[in-house]
Amino acid sequence: MKKKLVSMLACLTLVLLAACGGGGSGDGGDSALAKIKEDGFVTVGFANEAPYAYQENGELKGVAVEVAKAAFKKMGVKEVKGEIAEWKQLIPGVKTDKFDAITAGMAIKPNRCEQVNFAMPTIKYGEGMVVKKGNPMDLHSYKDIADNPDVTVAVMSGATEVDFLKQAGVSEDQIKTYPDIAATLDAVKTGRAQATTATEMTVKKAMKSSGGGDLEFVEDFEQPDVEGVPSYGAAAFAQGEEELLDAYNEALKEMKESGELAEIIKSTEFFGEGNIIKEDITVEELCGK
Repeated sequence: MKKKLVSMLACLTLVLLAACGGGGSGDGGDSALAKIKEDGFVTVGFANEAPYAYQENGELKGVAVEVAKAAFKKMGVKEVKGEIAEWKQLIPGVKTDKFDAITAGMAIKPNRCEQVNFAMPTIKYGEGMVVKKGNPMDLHSYKDIADNPDVTVAVMSGATEVDFLKQAGVSEDQIKTYPDIAATLDAVKTGRAQATTATEMTVKKAMKSSGGGDLEFVEDFEQPDVEGVPSYGAAAFAQGEEELLDAYNEALKEMKESGELAEIIKSTEFFGEGNIIKEDITVEELCGK
């Protein structure tokens, strides 16, 4: 009788484990990949940062979005829906399943690698700077900002430029953060800051969209000699969803080998040959592993 009771309890335990998905995310039904395939769409997080990922007239656009659309299509997922968030909320958003992936051209950095899983890098880019027309403070580099304590620089909250500026010697009290690129440009326009910096394509796109006005892009900007420049951008996924990550990477690998990835990058405004990754560089290297 005792043996029979033990056997019955063992069977009940197995049933409960199966019902609760005890096999983990990789065994099918409960995985993120299975879910988006069943739903027929994937939800991606973006910070409305043109030209990487932004919304225009209700349409999701940008180089990171176009790469993601092509990759998910190869995975059998035809529809890509966007969920807008402040840049600093992108990683928390994917970690809490607010969206399935981050497609914002996010730079692969060691501190971010501790929180999310990055797909293989797809684009590379440098930095840019915008100042008042005529460049009254004569700013051409991050060093120029560091050397002048009267200069305040506006940066999007959570962006890599905050670390780049600090590495270049800019003091923390010279850096003011804002929720988006439009706000950083406005800070310079209104005199609350003397410069703003972001990736080169971001500030060029923002200047074109705003018409520039009394601002100008620093054409002879000197790229900072700091760790992380140039940056390598990629999609990011929640840790524990390796099945989804592997499928996405496989799609990207096909796109890279066929030349489709390079064509998407070159056909996107503000991007070109220089943004295509031709060197052998891995996520592990960029994460410092």
